Amino acid sequence: MGLLFEECAQRGHRTAVVLDRPLDIAPHLGAHLTVPLLADLVAEASGWLAAAGARPGDRVAIVKRNHWDYDLLACAAVRIGAIPAQLSGHLSDEVLEVLLKRLDPAVLVTDRALPGSGARTVLALADDVDGALTLDDVRGGARPAPHRRHDDEPLVVNHTSGTTGVPKLVAHSTRSMVLRLARKEAVRWPVIGVRPDDVLANASSYAHARTFCWTASALAPAPAQITVLSDPSSAPRVLSAHPPTVVEALPSAYARWQTVVGVPDNPFRRVRLYVSTYDAVHPPSVRRMLNASRQDHPVWMQGWGQTETGPLTFRFLTRRAVTGPRPSTRHLGRPLPGGAKLRVVDPETFEPLPRGRVGLLLARTPSLGSGYLGEEERWRAKEVDGWWNTGDLGSISRTGAVRLLDREVDSTPGVSCLNVEDLVENRLPEVVECVLLTPAGRPPLPVLVTSDGLIGERRWRTAVADLPELAAPVVLGWDEVPRTGTGKVRRLELLARLDGRVEPDARGRWT
Repeated sequence: MGLLFEECAQRGHRTAVVLDRPLDIAPHLGAHLTVPLLADLVAEASGWLAAAGARPGDRVAIVKRNHWDYDLLACAAVRIGAIPAQLSGHLSDEVLEVLLKRLDPAVLVTDRALPGSGARTVLALADDVDGALTLDDVRGGARPAPHRRHDDEPLVVNHTSGTTGVPKLVAHSTRSMVLRLARKEAVRWPVIGVRPDDVLANASSYAHARTFCWTASALAPAPAQITVLSDPSSAPRVLSAHPPTVVEALPSAYARWQTVVGVPDNPFRRVRLYVSTYDAVHPPSVRRMLNASRQDHPVWMQGWGQTETGPLTFRFLTRRAVTGPRPSTRHLGRPLPGGAKLRVVDPETFEPLPRGRVGLLLARTPSLGSGYLGEEERWRAKEVDGWWNTGDLGSISRTGAVRLLDREVDSTPGVSCLNVEDLVENRLPEVVECVLLTPAGRPPLPVLVTSDGLIGERRWRTAVADLPELAAPVVLGWDEVPRTGTGKVRRLELLARLDGRVEPDARGRWT
């Protein structure tokens, strides 16, 4: 990864790179870049980190506002043998203090003051960080020679989503992240493989492991163009001018884009493939995005996995799959051949359950990370005889297809929160997002996100008449819902705000 951009430049890759705004580490370069220019920037940035004191084996923490330069800085750290740790700028100072203590970084690259960071050196991307080096202080030095590391040595550290508390820090190696994930993804598979004439667009949280892997798998096949959105709201402006053929985005971005697909200059008119990871995506989002494409047979690829494991299963959805009175995206497909293996066990005894029974989903995958930094006992508790406990509840059919019901921490007896959310969003088009919370000892509490903060009482009663008992809904605007950097709802925090208590029905031992 440290030489990714240089090697692509040496091979003559002519991929154009378009950004929705200039990079924070190089605003002078503008929003239209080339692979050779990015290769030079990564090499230059490796010199900045070395000048700041980073050495092979050191950890380099990165905390900044969302943009692709998270991954460019990570590649620069890898180039000199350091271990980048990408921490979302959405995290609070209190959470970051905990994570930075676990990391003990030699260098912290940040755009904000972080008291108690513990870093030997702070490299600031903003002028208001007292006592820190600035980029001007480290520019102009020699660019260190690339440092190779063993495939099983730590390569990068990323954190989990943190929907239920302090995120966990997951370490991956070159073998797990690059050789077993990115390399397979870069193959030109039918339908999903990147083609020379493709225009790729990504709207993601670039502090997370997915985009570090995507950076390699997207760049290596040399597509015609890569478009990077640091903010999903820039999609109408940027993608209308540069209509993509392949789009990967956060589920929360797809949910918000439903309101722009009907504009005359539809940004998604040329899309042949949508990719969704990170979180559950509901049928109306999939249907509206597929219908926004003017291609004859656009495809939606839904991936299920975790920061710790990488992708575990894939399912391909067409327009027909999300049409009808009760469409579902709870069926997650099957593992790719040669990839993960899955089993379902009883949550209490861990005894294997027969096909079709609901229980905890366990995975065995060659792309499993190497541990939780600072929480080794927690990692060991989630490994069961060589199987990884995903903390998800679901079932596996006789043909091997996975059906996901809920995260264990979000579950409540007799109800699949995800299934109810699917049905509510499908029946009430004005609901941009439905979140079902599970207060202890009481009916599930639906939170409805609408554009105007309103919902008709009669329409609500009709929509849920055949569903399990639910509490009266709470209607909120999008920005009133607490979220992680990937757009996931912080359900426990939301429950505490609305209910005054944080005790859910489920216990979530395996989150």
